[in-house]
This record gives sequence, C-alpha cells and structure tokens, in this order.
Amino acid sequence: MTLATTRLGRTGLTVSRLALGTMTFGLQTEESVSHRILDKAADGGIDFLDTADVYPLGGGLKTVGRTEEIIGRWLAHDPARRGRFVIATKAVGKVGPRAWNQGASRKHLLEAIDASLARLQTDHVDLYQLHSDDPDTPLDETIEALDVIVRSGRARYIGVSNFLAWRLARALGRADVLRLTRFVSVQPRYSLLFREIERELLPLALEEGLGVIPYNPLAGGLLTGKYRKGAPPVDGTRFTLGSAAERYQERYWNDRAFDTVAALHRLADDAGVPLATLSIAWVLANPAITAPLLGASRPEQLDATLAAADYTLAPDLKRKLDELTLEYRRGDAVR
Repeated sequence: MTLATTRLGRTGLTVSRLALGTMTFGLQTEESVSHRILDKAADGGIDFLDTADVYPLGGGLKTVGRTEEIIGRWLAHDPARRGRFVIATKAVGKVGPRAWNQGASRKHLLEAIDASLARLQTDHVDLYQLHSDDPDTPLDETIEALDVIVRSGRARYIGVSNFLAWRLARALGRADVLRLTRFVSVQPRYSLLFREIERELLPLALEEGLGVIPYNPLAGGLLTGKYRKGAPPVDGTRFTLGSAAERYQERYWNDRAFDTVAALHRLADDAGVPLATLSIAWVLANPAITAPLLGASRPEQLDATLAAADYTLAPDLKRKLDELTLEYRRGDAVR
C-alpha cells in the first residue's frame, strides 16, 4: 500500500501522511505483537515512527527505554530497514533515580540522546523532540544542547511536544537570535474531543511553518466507539494501565465525552464508515496537520485508521463534526 506523503513543516524531509505511535510497545503490547504492528504499519505505507525514551506508557523506571529497544531490534532484523524509515524519539521525562535523569538540561539531553541511539541501534534519529517543557532549565541552555546534538549528526531535526504556544514562540525567537538550530515540528494532543490547540498553537504552527504530529487522535481509544457509558474501564487499556490510568480517565472518561462519542457514532453510521476512520480523517482535514500518530495494541486495530488516508471527508459531514465538538475547542468541556 502506498500512502500520500508530505513535507515536515518547511523542511525538505518527506514523511508519510500517517505516522505510527509506539507507546503501547513493551507493557500493553508484548514484543512479538509490537513487531507485527510495525510490519502492518510498514505494509500500509507508513514510514514515520515515533517513540520516546520513557515509553512504554503506564510503566515506571523499571520499564523506561523498553519501547526503543523493541523498535531497535525490529530495525536491526533487516540491515536495510533503518534507511526506509524516519525515526523520531523524545526526551525530558524521568529515566533514572538521580535528579538530573530528567529535564531539558544540557547534561541530561546529551546523555539521553546517546542512550536512545544505543537502544534504537542506530547512529542517528531523524527527529529529536522535547517531550514536554522544562520551566526549570533556561531555554537558551536547552536550545544550545539540541544544536550540539544536530551539529554532531546524532539528530537531523528537532521538535517539541506538549508546549504552550507562547513558550514555543519564545523558543523559536531565542533560536533565531542565537542563530541556533530551530524547532521544525510540534507534537500536541488533538482530536474531536480535544480541540483547544486550534486557538493558538495551530495558527502559530502555520505562521512559522512547523510540522504538526498530533497524538491521541482517537482520544485514547474512546473514538473507536468500543467503550460504553456507565461501564467500567476495560482491563489492559490505557484507562487501567499503571501510571497512565488516572491521566487518561481524567482526560476522557466522563459523561459528556461519552455523550459526544454516541452522537459522533451516529454520524459515522449514517456515513457508512467506522468512527475511527472518520475521526482520523477529520484530523487530516485540518491544513495545519502533517501526520497524526496512529496507536495500536493489536495489528488489526490499524485497519480502520489506515483507511482514513483514502477516505474523502465531505464538506457537509466535516461541518457537522466541527459543530458537534465545538465546545472542545473553547476549552470549557469537562475533561
């Protein structure tokens, strides 16, 4: 299968229009199944893989790095495989017992990139991202460290995730003033149930030519329609998984979200398309979006989301989706 491609922001790097998120690998999903998911994504035309040094989701210090290791062994299985994929990873989260084993300090980032490369069994990543903002480290120190990483060849480009628009704007300005490597992408949370980034972050991305790689486009699986209002969270999902359970339940497990999903499901049924396909197609329809991150705990879950690349979202249906979820754009929805 061949997917459409696009540029990552204003860079010359071309990536598939859909990307694979891997945070389930190593806890929610065992290694053999993770490799089958990677195979399925590759067969579906995805050439853009995203991970992080703290993954798998829901784990702790005993599991950090496990996801990168799983990807590294998959890449190493075929010597030619590394050259066929754009690999992105992230740092900032806590990966060790010491106070400096986290954050965006020069010390931590220079150590973290080397550790990620060892686990991924590669000499470089294509995109190295700050997993979150670190208010305790001066932006100049962080940007200078990332510039060293790029100039050394250990990363080709740099990006951010979970940044407020004003902090990203400031970081871009400091990089320009200091004449250092500039961020080329942002990875925010975005879905029909979380649209707040449309107000400031996405306009900034368009203005500055940043690629946008949204995560949680299915709201942790709620937008697949498989969960039911009034029923408890299903064991083995993100809503019950270790350290992630409380966060995901706070984000999405509420009556208003379930009511919205039920209404969205009716629209999907009327259109004759799975809700997951419709939800990803809606994200893709935003001109600011580069490639949504598709997550999966089983290979077959990619069928509906991969189908979004070939689905044409009718203008009238998009308008209905926009109107139905407008409150999630204003930021006043219960989460």
